[in-house]
Amino acid sequence: MRCGRKLILALLLLGPTSARAADTLAVDVINASEPTLCAEKDNVYLKLQSAETRRFTVEAAHPAYVGTITKDQWAPDFTSCDMSSDPSFKFEKRRLTIYETEEWQLVGLTFPSFWRPNQIPVRVGNRVETGFHLLQLWTRYQERAEEVLVLYPADGYWRARPLPPQNLRWSAYGSSFLIGPVETAGRPFVDIKDVAFDPQTRTFTLNFVRGGSAMLRLDKLDQERIVLDVALGAPVAADRPFAALRSMYVTEDNADVAQVGSRGMDNPAWTQIPVMDFKNASATELWAGRTAPSRHNTSAPDMVFRHFGP
Repeated sequence: MRCGRKLILALLLLGPTSARAADTLAVDVINASEPTLCAEKDNVYLKLQSAETRRFTVEAAHPAYVGTITKDQWAPDFTSCDMSSDPSFKFEKRRLTIYETEEWQLVGLTFPSFWRPNQIPVRVGNRVETGFHLLQLWTRYQERAEEVLVLYPADGYWRARPLPPQNLRWSAYGSSFLIGPVETAGRPFVDIKDVAFDPQTRTFTLNFVRGGSAMLRLDKLDQERIVLDVALGAPVAADRPFAALRSMYVTEDNADVAQVGSRGMDNPAWTQIPVMDFKNASATELWAGRTAPSRHNTSAPDMVFRHFGP
């Protein structure tokens, strides 16, 4: 009963959840998660599939318990982790500010090693740079620079977080998400051909190696949530995810995602289930997060996918 009340509170904080005309489409959500003892492995894999979906929103919102956090924990935990067989390609370390104004900054980072060898061109206006493993979007808030959105161009992983809550100077990233035709080679990824960023509209445009495109626009950002509008240039085949959530779960108190909530077409009621027990659902809204604090990335946001449309 206590968990149910906490989930209801979490969903209320995320915004209106009653069935409404916005329920244009329901998508198939398939759980392909696998158990692990390694807290640094993305073993949670929720696949979103629909041949009709061309638009949707992704939200990252502070967990309902964020105001109770007195000690945030975000240090990596490689206990029970063996990554010796992971592929690794060498690069020259680099950091470059690609675009900067008083309010916004786009920074590119190249790591000394990465699991994929491909190098993706990034364009801002007439400027083109390549070879970055991480793109960071920063904004100024209360006289500080805050990183709010990142993209790994070489494998298509995104992470997002709201501005820090009042009780914390900083909050952690947690779950990742993928946008576009998801495929698997060792792990799930999206094969991106090139990336463009429009600073005026805060929009990223992705072209994919196997055709198609996507636009992701930062629509809303505050101390509760960040909302991203996504538009696909062409539908993704029904047997391939058009989006996916990647996260980690070891135990209820050692997880970035511990619970999954979903709502069906024109259904005012949510269904909640532990992430490793969840199988599949037809959903107009999907929530993945935590109702109790975790010792891993305690302040990391919950994730919501909603507003699916043709």
